Amino acid sequence: MTVVFEKPKALTDNELHYCPGCTHGIIHRLVAETIDELGIEGKTIGIASVGCSVLTYNYFTTDMVQAAHGRAPAVATGVKRANPDNIVFTYQGDGDLAAIGTAETVHSAARGENITVIFVNNAIYGMTGGQMAPTTLPGQVTQTSPYGRDVKTVGYPLRICEMLSELDGPAYLERVAVNDVKSVRRAKKAIKKAFTYQTEGKGFSLIEVLSTCPTNWGMTPQDATQWLEDNMKPYYPLGVYKDKYAKEDE
Repeated sequence: MTVVFEKPKALTDNELHYCPGCTHGIIHRLVAETIDELGIEGKTIGIASVGCSVLTYNYFTTDMVQAAHGRAPAVATGVKRANPDNIVFTYQGDGDLAAIGTAETVHSAARGENITVIFVNNAIYGMTGGQMAPTTLPGQVTQTSPYGRDVKTVGYPLRICEMLSELDGPAYLERVAVNDVKSVRRAKKAIKKAFTYQTEGKGFSLIEVLSTCPTNWGMTPQDATQWLEDNMKPYYPLGVYKDKYAKEDE
């Protein structure tokens, strides 16, 4: 029998703990497929963050390190500098990367550290119960913004790719999504490019992935994917925000 699809070897057999309809599982698969296709499983080190992705170390067959909340880029910097021949990636949610970890993210990018950052943006704090996050949309209802995010009192959401694109350090920044087949394919291409850039020593890459959180959004998985399409994509436009080496790849 011809095998047309199988679980990536870089994923363990552990059952994912994520809620039904959560797209973390899709993103895990794309990262694992990339590791398999590049043949880097034995030399890859992942940095797990704090949040819904805190158990990431249970799902990848690579070596994993658990970082304190928001500190994954700093830990990744140390791991990469101590082991420059290894491939180092972080896997972080918006509450981790864009809140308590904002400084670590910005300065790792500014230094052009040769690491890969996978940034999952679902516009809410997931693990702790659905509070407003730095990426929560204006007017979006959460546990701590029951009348919707009021930009007059709490400010506007952070657009991480746009912000980092103003720095000289990053090599590659792209925002993708995983709410439909076309978007998933594009996300896979971006993630693989980010890892490839690291293998080639080109520097800091960050892939922002727009993701769903049906449980804390109070929606069915189907409605959540449509909400992402209708609300998140207009506010967080998909695309490449920086690619220092684009002409070399053409």
